[in-house]
Amino acid sequence: MREPIAIAGTEVPAGRRERLSVPVSPRFTGADVSLPVEVVHGRDPGARLFVSAAVHGDEINGVEIIRRVLRRSVLRRLRGTLIAVPIVNVYGFVGLTRYLPDRRDLNRSFPGSAAGSLAARLAHRFLEEIVSKSTHGIDLHTGGVHRANLPQIRVSLDQPEAERLARAFGVPVILNSNVRDGSLRQEVVERGIPMLLYEAGEALRFDESAIRAGVRGVISVMRALDMLPPTRADAPAHKPFVARSSHWVRAQGSGILRSRTRLGELVTEGAVLGIVADPLGASETPVIARHEGIVIGMTRLPLVNEGDALYHVATFKQATRVADSVESFQEELDGFS
Repeated sequence: MREPIAIAGTEVPAGRRERLSVPVSPRFTGADVSLPVEVVHGRDPGARLFVSAAVHGDEINGVEIIRRVLRRSVLRRLRGTLIAVPIVNVYGFVGLTRYLPDRRDLNRSFPGSAAGSLAARLAHRFLEEIVSKSTHGIDLHTGGVHRANLPQIRVSLDQPEAERLARAFGVPVILNSNVRDGSLRQEVVERGIPMLLYEAGEALRFDESAIRAGVRGVISVMRALDMLPPTRADAPAHKPFVARSSHWVRAQGSGILRSRTRLGELVTEGAVLGIVADPLGASETPVIARHEGIVIGMTRLPLVNEGDALYHVATFKQATRVADSVESFQEELDGFS
C-alpha cells in the first residue's frame, strides 16, 4: 500500500479522496480564509498532478473545469495522485477581481515568503502545500476583463516532457511562451516540474466550449501520464500546431469598434479586422492585420482608446491548416460532455 499524502497537516490514505482546507491569512474581520482542495490519492503509485484555477480571482472557467473533472467516474481507477485547487486567489474570487486586497497580482508574487506581503504569503503557502507535493502541474486561466482567448496551451517547449503533455492536452494552438518573472509557472519550471498553462475564454464569464476543451484536456494529460487507463473516447482527433510567434494588433485611433473577425479565424496580411469610428461615424479608422495568422485572442469591449490591444494574432507555417483544425475542434466539442 502507498504511503498517505499529507497536505496542511491532514493525511489522505491511499485509495481515498478527501476535501481539505488549506488555511491562509484571515480577513481583518476575523473571518478565516482557506483554499479549497480535493485530493484523490490512488492506491497505486504514479504521477502527482496538481490542477489549479483562479490564480487570478476573476478567471472562473477553471473553477468549473475542475468541478467537472472531479465528477468523472474514471477517477475511481486513478493511479498516482490528483491535487485539485479550484480557487487559489480566494480573496480576488470573492471580490470579483484579478488582484488581492493589497492590489498585488498573485501571479507576479512567486515564490513569495512566509513573512512577506499578503500576496507573498499566499504564494509561499501554495508552493509549500501543493506544488512541493507534485510531479506535474496544470494551471487554468482565461483572458482578462473584456478579453477572450481561443483555447490554447502556453508552455516552455525546451522541456520535452512539458511539450509531450502540451500535445496530449489536445487544443489546436500551442504557444512556446517564455516564463514571466514572479509567475507560478516560472517557479514551478525552475523546480524541474513540467507544467502547462491553459488559456481560454474571458474573465467573469463561463464559456462552454472553453470549459469542455479544458475538461477533455486535463483528462487527456492524465491518460498521457498513465494516471488513468487509455481510451479513445476522450482522445482529440486533431494534432495541435505550435505558433512561430504572436503579436497584438492595436487601435490606431479612439472610438467604437465594429469587429469583422472572430476567434479562431484565419486572417491575411493587410486584411481589415475591424473599423474604429467616432459615435457619429464622421471618421473611421480600419484595424489592419500586419501578418497572416490565426486570431487567438480579442477584445470583447467595443469602446477603445488609441493604443488598446484589440486582436492577438499567432503566426504559423501552415495557417490555413490551423484554421481548419480550429473549426473541426469546435465541432468536436459539441459532442463532448
